[in-house]
Amino acid sequence: MLKKEAVLMGILAAVMVPHPPLIVPEVGRGEEEKIKDTIRSFTKAAELIAGLKPETVLILSPHSAFYSDYFHISPGRSASGDLSKFGAHRVTFDVRYDSEFVLELEKMARIESIEAGTMGEREKNLDHATTVPLYFLKKAFGGFIPCRIVRIGLSGMPLEEHYRFGALIKKTAELLGRNICVIASGDLSHVLKREGPYGYRSEGREYDKRIMDVMSRAAFSELFDFNDSFCERAAECGHRSFTIMAGCFDGLSVKAEMLSYEGPFGVGYGICTFIPGEPDQTRKFLLTQEMGSGEKMDKIKKEESPYVRLARETVERYVDEGKRLSVPEYLPEEALTRRAGTFVSLKKFGQLRGCIGTISPAEANISEEIIHNAISASTRDPRFPPVSPSELKDLDYSVDILGETEDIDSPEELDVKKYGVIVSSGYRRGLLLPNLEGIDDVEDQISIAMQKAGIRKGERIRLQRFEVVRYH
Repeated sequence: MLKKEAVLMGILAAVMVPHPPLIVPEVGRGEEEKIKDTIRSFTKAAELIAGLKPETVLILSPHSAFYSDYFHISPGRSASGDLSKFGAHRVTFDVRYDSEFVLELEKMARIESIEAGTMGEREKNLDHATTVPLYFLKKAFGGFIPCRIVRIGLSGMPLEEHYRFGALIKKTAELLGRNICVIASGDLSHVLKREGPYGYRSEGREYDKRIMDVMSRAAFSELFDFNDSFCERAAECGHRSFTIMAGCFDGLSVKAEMLSYEGPFGVGYGICTFIPGEPDQTRKFLLTQEMGSGEKMDKIKKEESPYVRLARETVERYVDEGKRLSVPEYLPEEALTRRAGTFVSLKKFGQLRGCIGTISPAEANISEEIIHNAISASTRDPRFPPVSPSELKDLDYSVDILGETEDIDSPEELDVKKYGVIVSSGYRRGLLLPNLEGIDDVEDQISIAMQKAGIRKGERIRLQRFEVVRYH
């Protein structure tokens, strides 16, 4: 057991744990016997924390308030929760929040330009990703949790930003002279078995194998190698929790121990413990990642098509200076001589941030069409606020150049991967581009285009198709 006196003020230890409610006997009612190793390991992890006697325990919860661009920190002086939703009404929890730590963390986040704070609370009561770890912590402390708690939600921001937030947690603890422990609450894949609640995908087992290897070695730099699409296919729960926790050890050597892994119900449960060692400059993974990201961005800019470059430079010029970009010289001749409808799409952290386009050309040529639509996509899409200068570095661009439209007689002449569709009824007209994520059949393609046009089912419609050349 590590003695508290041997560690500088700051992080004492962290644990990676799952949060299945059935692990609690009052909920599981015998089913918990199927994950005995997980229970045994959870108990050991909780006893590690209790033995270190931290002043504050931070719980990183995937089931607290989640925002795409903001880390929510639970406000207030205290909170309560129970497992009544899972049939265990008598399993209750009352915790005291470390409001001083929260206030300082919020202040530090503003200084470091990290989007985090106490705004946007949706539910004051503790969620099960918090109460399940508290159940074991309460037992380890002998029935009463003496330390204060900080509950933090995750976000849709990049993994790098989660790691950066974790490093800020460490910095805050050191500034306050606070001894803390961190609980990274999160199940692994939810798609391990066909008979499980979420079915089966091969990415599930691959994710669990990779993440347990990474965490057992404390190889935190490898957390960034898990791309969003793979994690989504694997239906993981805790990757962002684990990444924030990793950031809490930035610049420190770490002794990691894997305690157990199980997945009998189709969901992966992994438990590891982490104890900090001496300062280690080679483990400043955020700095390494940022250098890599800069190189990656330089590579993207070198490899991007002239049309995407035009859209990006247009948005940057307009958002930063309020000025329209003049047509640059690097464009191909086609861009200056041909007319066509175009769409410009912006994404931020993998989520749509703006998309505006023209079905038929409205400008003198393709280049002017892209410039016009890029400005509109960044400032006039009614679904989103205008893009701010601080967002420019986080945007990804794509440009679609539309081919000629042609009338078709039936949906059988469509192909969602190859053709976009225009659905018309009178003056109402809705368009949907081809090869969009999540749209896999023609029926959905037509239905969404009808919704966009305000056309009701059963109305007489005209179908047209067109091909698109997409540039990234």
